[in-house]
Amino acid sequence: MLLSLDDSLQSGCVVADSDALPKIYLVRHGETAWSLSRQYTGRADIPLTARGEQDAVELGAHLKGLEFSQIFMSPLLRARQTAKLVGFDAGAAVEPDLMEWDYGSYEGRRAAEVQAERPGWDLFRDGCPGGESLADLGARADRIAAKLRATSGDVLIVAHRDILRILIARWVGLQPIDARRFYLDTASVSIIGYQHSLDEPAVRLLNASGENIL
Repeated sequence: MLLSLDDSLQSGCVVADSDALPKIYLVRHGETAWSLSRQYTGRADIPLTARGEQDAVELGAHLKGLEFSQIFMSPLLRARQTAKLVGFDAGAAVEPDLMEWDYGSYEGRRAAEVQAERPGWDLFRDGCPGGESLADLGARADRIAAKLRATSGDVLIVAHRDILRILIARWVGLQPIDARRFYLDTASVSIIGYQHSLDEPAVRLLNASGENIL
């Protein structure tokens, strides 16, 4: 869904063209066997499926021609494969803070299975035994956001569902728990950036694929 931006004059002041301000393209990796079966995939280093590879190639065709001042990717295999297949692995920096949520003892399990044991359980509210806390994820997202704000030019990030959702939330000043309101498909692109000025962080595009990207 493309979020509208108001680039008009306000209060008699000239407002910057939002398209001229830096944009951060957030790519969720392609499909894996566990994303297909809806199993929590945190630190398990599993590869893309054949469909996930094809989706990444098709995504790259829609990103072709874009130029990025910096490219960051998660160190996990599925993100590195996606970065390569979309055509932007050359010169990409591995960023450990972009690793997916450590789901602890819930790694590889489905939400329905956990909720059968713990009625009413919610990932963002209740967390995972032996895993990372939501506060830990928020701190990682804040470090990434600080790095992005210090970078000029457009940036590409290739990472995972939950860390990207939390980064989007923190970018616009929401709490980490509010990230559960965002939905990201595999092989999708979201864009965060600014509205009017560098003092107005904004979500510019959310969960797009194919011809809806640009």
